[in-house]
Amino acid sequence: MRKSNLFIIIALLGGMIFSGFQCSSTELTTANLYIQQKNYNQAIVALKQDVTKNPKSDEGWYLLGYVYGETGNIDSLMIAFKNSLAASNKFEKEIANSKNYHWANSFNTGVNLFQRANNIEDEDSSMIYYDKSIEAFENAASLQPDSADSYKNMAFVYMSSGRNEKAIKPLNKLVELKQELDGYRYLGEIYYAKGIQKKSAFGVSGNTQDSIDATANFSNAIDILEKGSRLYPEDDNITRLLNASYVESGRIDEALESTRQLVEKDPENETFRYNYGVLLLQINEFAAAEEQLKYAIDIDPEYSNAIYNLAVTYVKWGTKLSKEEEASENYTGAYKKKYEEALPYLKSVVEDDPENVEIWELLGKVYSIIGMQDEALDAYNQADQLRQ
Repeated sequence: MRKSNLFIIIALLGGMIFSGFQCSSTELTTANLYIQQKNYNQAIVALKQDVTKNPKSDEGWYLLGYVYGETGNIDSLMIAFKNSLAASNKFEKEIANSKNYHWANSFNTGVNLFQRANNIEDEDSSMIYYDKSIEAFENAASLQPDSADSYKNMAFVYMSSGRNEKAIKPLNKLVELKQELDGYRYLGEIYYAKGIQKKSAFGVSGNTQDSIDATANFSNAIDILEKGSRLYPEDDNITRLLNASYVESGRIDEALESTRQLVEKDPENETFRYNYGVLLLQINEFAAAEEQLKYAIDIDPEYSNAIYNLAVTYVKWGTKLSKEEEASENYTGAYKKKYEEALPYLKSVVEDDPENVEIWELLGKVYSIIGMQDEALDAYNQADQLRQ
């Protein structure tokens, strides 16, 4: 994912002027001269001497923070400013101005580095700039921890560079600070994708931990998407992703209601119709499933999954009717009609996927039940040949 919708904050604050400060030590006087000469390394040495002699030197700590800012050492800036404010609030205004100034610079640097990374074709080189951009946004977040924009743009850079896992933390911060739509949407996408990945891994390896991880990620997706849906009920992306998360996590009742709402909102969407039909099939609501799956096929006659599941609907429906007739000893043969209705759809499936052993066997079973023994034998033979 490449995002370019980061925005630039223009820094309006310039350098600080120190002529008004009354230096109270030789080290501060020396440091002030070095600062005016932009000899920051020597200024740091002098200021460290000052705060070592006097740990409560509010001015020494403030000037040390300022110099660290000029050299790009934001972590040390924050520590020095914290110590200055702990000593007194004399430089509170100057510290706030300095933080604002460096926040804007860090933010703009992050945006520029991100844009540069997007314009570089070489993956290794672009990653270097992505990393530098992230570092700049981390600095911005340190300077102004209540600014949601820093976290939002940091998350964009992580996602653009393919590190969705690392985007979770800044996206959570974005949601916490601003309850922004993008925060809910992207977090939901990340957790859902992780759930699908783990579910697929479980299907291959059978590792129980993969199944546990898949369930946890779908639950995380549902949690964040439900919160987002309450705030942004008209957002289709959140609604669809929440519905898919319900389905994948096996929360059928919630999935049914969510899908019903999607169908109601967009009745000509074949995917919504298909999903609704499959869910209804899972709870043996065969007539309702038939209606939805037929609707999906009417919209898209080549919808292979819908065709297959409609065939399965008729087979399961026929099996249910057969058992009911057997239990009541009222043999009407009505169940055979459902098997007959399955035939054209099963034939369509094997035409599109002629090497599908399971479908040939199912087709053979259906032929056998409705008395088409020659066709049943051919279907079973086809399955045997494919198995060999």
